[in-house]
Amino acid sequence: MFRLRVNSALFLAPLLFLLSPGNDAQECRSGMYPPAGPTFGGDVPWFTVSLDEPPAGRWSAVVAARKAELLTMIQAIKELANSLVPSGELVKLVDRVFPLIVDTLPYPFNEEIKGIADVSSVPLGEIVLFNIFYEIFTVCTSVVAEDLKGNLYHSRNLDFGFLMGWDRQNKSWTITEKLKPLVVNVDFQRNNQTVFKSTSFAGYVGMLTGIRPNIFTLTINERFNFDGGYVGILEWILGNRDAMWVSFLARSVLENSTSYEEAKKQLTVTEVLAPAYFILGGNQSGQGCVITRTRTLALDVWEIELKLGRWYVLETNYDHWDEPFFLDDRRTPAMTCMNRTTQANISFKTLYDVLSTKPILNKLTTYTTLMDVSTGRLESYLRDCPSPCSPCRWR
Repeated sequence: MFRLRVNSALFLAPLLFLLSPGNDAQECRSGMYPPAGPTFGGDVPWFTVSLDEPPAGRWSAVVAARKAELLTMIQAIKELANSLVPSGELVKLVDRVFPLIVDTLPYPFNEEIKGIADVSSVPLGEIVLFNIFYEIFTVCTSVVAEDLKGNLYHSRNLDFGFLMGWDRQNKSWTITEKLKPLVVNVDFQRNNQTVFKSTSFAGYVGMLTGIRPNIFTLTINERFNFDGGYVGILEWILGNRDAMWVSFLARSVLENSTSYEEAKKQLTVTEVLAPAYFILGGNQSGQGCVITRTRTLALDVWEIELKLGRWYVLETNYDHWDEPFFLDDRRTPAMTCMNRTTQANISFKTLYDVLSTKPILNKLTTYTTLMDVSTGRLESYLRDCPSPCSPCRWR
């Protein structure tokens, strides 16, 4: 057994920063696209993954190109774990127990994870941990919008790393910064033809952001609930394996579903390990929705409804029928900016402007992705948010 001894400064410093007085909320940004300036962290490189290759070797080129960055990120996670449990027992537990999980994971994800561990020289248990981080914690903003011509656009900020190591000097989240060099765009092909595209992290085999060209687009946002992903992980370890890992389900849908309606059905009815919001866009007018999920069922499917004047659906990390947490209201400024943009002006440019407005853009934002289903176009950009900047509206 090990004792959990929390380093209070690790948590108090960022919390005090979030709660301290400040005023970095912005008017809606404009002229941010094409990306440039201090909020642009760089372009995201493209890789090809062949689904015809044996799973163990599919990610070799991606991981080899980002091996150093992956090792740096894993080391940062270890240091964070050791700050919580100074004896190092938490890391030892991961290295001892998590390799036992990999063979219980569905094919081909289990074999892909093993291959990544081999290429990267990172212990298998630590690669498993990296691949189930959605079930632990991530936050996001996603929006699907329809223009006046019936074209569907889907965009998102992926935010990750809250309470995962605070760099006082740079006023940034440690794991967030370590993840940015791992962001990659991947073209998944079969028979040398694109099946789907995704923005992901090198070493991560599930999907959080993706497009099946001409058919649908998909993003996942975290949904906070007491019956969270840690419960699902524990049940999985104890032998209850009826549910799907959330990011594995998203990848399966992107790879196998051949219509918006089929994708919506799978995301609505499949039992999952963690609560989630699935944000889905299609290729026809009115095809855009937010599916609010518990682990066992869909509580709500909130759809674009032009007759009601709802030409977009927007999700952060709170049920759309409830008020967001007062310290994390990204929804209100995002909707304000969308409404000011108007349906007549929706484009990659204006969506990027919305997602560049604080606090929608914040210290946790790793990347912004823009997708146009009709052209199959996916663009992703690394993001920075110079201080003062935080997930909270007032700091």
